[in-house]
Amino acid sequence: MANFLRKAFGFDKAIIAMIHFPPLPGSPLYDDLSGIQSIIDWVQRDLDNLQAGGVDAVMFCNEGDRPYVLDAPPATIATMAYVIGRLKDSIQVPFGVDILWDPKSAVALAKAVGAKFVREIFTGAYESDMGIWNPRCGEIWRYKRLIEANDLKLFYNITGELAGSLSNRSLENTAKSAVLSSLADALCISGITAGVAPDLANLELAKRVVPDTPIFANTGVNMENLASVLSIADGVIVGSGLKVDGNTWNPVDQDRVKEFMTQVKKLR
Repeated sequence: MANFLRKAFGFDKAIIAMIHFPPLPGSPLYDDLSGIQSIIDWVQRDLDNLQAGGVDAVMFCNEGDRPYVLDAPPATIATMAYVIGRLKDSIQVPFGVDILWDPKSAVALAKAVGAKFVREIFTGAYESDMGIWNPRCGEIWRYKRLIEANDLKLFYNITGELAGSLSNRSLENTAKSAVLSSLADALCISGITAGVAPDLANLELAKRVVPDTPIFANTGVNMENLASVLSIADGVIVGSGLKVDGNTWNPVDQDRVKEFMTQVKKLR
């Protein structure tokens, strides 16, 4: 596990920072007047601030496309690929992608833009704000093989956000099967939505039952809980905690990033 994290991110306790796209074409909150250039400018600014602040990696995500869907429209995939492609020369750290909530499209996007990892819901079935959620992990892995995305790492979010599991399986069972049967490269433990921290007990449980698999705290990590989270987790995926006023929908605050990473370095 340590070799995987060091090879991918340079550290055992990896910090992956979110770059949240504003609403994309076709989504309800898309700003037709500002257009694509405003999206490029927003993403470039957040990328610059995160890299200047010293994060280990970044992940691009269509967070602004509320309400979310389970099959990404072509405009979503095309716009994300175009923007990431435009900014590719500016990316100085490992990067991943996420499309809420369509794992197959996220894998396709990752292949197109050269991302190193994808975070998604890959397993299980859920009753969610988006309807019945059933990602069909085996089909996604076969598609990954088909497009020869062989080196792409898959980070499984096993505690669905905005959703409740339709299964009565325990988290212990879910974590074990995600790794042993469904080939997860890493597991992500979330709170109920962006900005809400996961239960530390859930992090501890996942770490205990699959000790050789990296466990990431996926939501709600901030300066106040960073030490307790990193005492358990192998890394964090952080978005809201690095934004202006800690608000998910605000731009990245470079001063917050620097303060956060200063604390991370002390803890590492």
